Amino acid sequence: MDGKLNVTYITLSGYVEMNKYRYIYFVIMFTVYILIICSNSTIVSLIWIHQNLHEPMYIFIAALSLNSVLLSTNIYPKLFIDFLSEKQIISYSACLFQYFVYYSLAGSEFLLLSAMAYDRYVSICKPLQYPTIMRKTTVSILLLLAWLLPALHVMVATTLSGNRKLCNFSLKGIFCNNSVLKLHCVSSRVLSIYGLVVLLNVALVPVLFILFTYTKIFIISYRSSRDVRKKAAQTCLPHLLVLISFSCLCTYDIIIARLESDFPRTVRLIMTLQMVLYHPLFNPIIYGLKMKEISKHLKRLFCQVKQG
Repeated sequence: MDGKLNVTYITLSGYVEMNKYRYIYFVIMFTVYILIICSNSTIVSLIWIHQNLHEPMYIFIAALSLNSVLLSTNIYPKLFIDFLSEKQIISYSACLFQYFVYYSLAGSEFLLLSAMAYDRYVSICKPLQYPTIMRKTTVSILLLLAWLLPALHVMVATTLSGNRKLCNFSLKGIFCNNSVLKLHCVSSRVLSIYGLVVLLNVALVPVLFILFTYTKIFIISYRSSRDVRKKAAQTCLPHLLVLISFSCLCTYDIIIARLESDFPRTVRLIMTLQMVLYHPLFNPIIYGLKMKEISKHLKRLFCQVKQG
């Protein structure tokens, strides 16, 4: 506690051998951050520039890439500061803000994947109605809801958490996630129940909706021609891979933070890094390689760079 400014500081105690490996941590994470920014920005730029990519599916992919950049920017700059600092601390208000942004964007990821699943469902199962249903207005509303709904849900949880008294000032992590709840003097039943409501609304319901829509798509495509089956596989498989990857990481986040699992610090650090290392890079790699139109424009771009 800083008495003069009345600011509460939290120690981030999730780092391992910081004095020994701080510069190695910094170089690795800085390289990954640059790759995340460049790869996701490339996908967004390609979709923005090329007129034939101005379709709902590609707009949702661009939104996912933008979401990955925002999620990474919420985490990485603070990590860089910690790597080069003697003490790894954060003010409680900044910690709550990081917590809010982190879970808002994580929820947005699920809702954006749901919007993509709905888009694929209409495209494959109701092709004649697709232009009428998936208009620009519909896409804009889906994008707005995908970012607004999780933010409103998490804002309430953040406010409730901010009003709780703290007895523990050491966070078992390298950034502010659900472990923040373990800092409170007394665990709040209201906060725990509301947390389950948020989890249900912004994660479980979207996942069930995605699984339902893809089941319908695969049933209809199985009964249809070979071309329809090929289209379904090409467009749906990347979405499912991203969903499985992100769902596994979110499940880990809930298990390790909410259940206070007794993991060794090194294992905890490695597993926590998965969320901010691989997934933001996974999106552009999967969509860049698996989506035919994006892959085509990427090859042209690299060919122009080589020729230049």
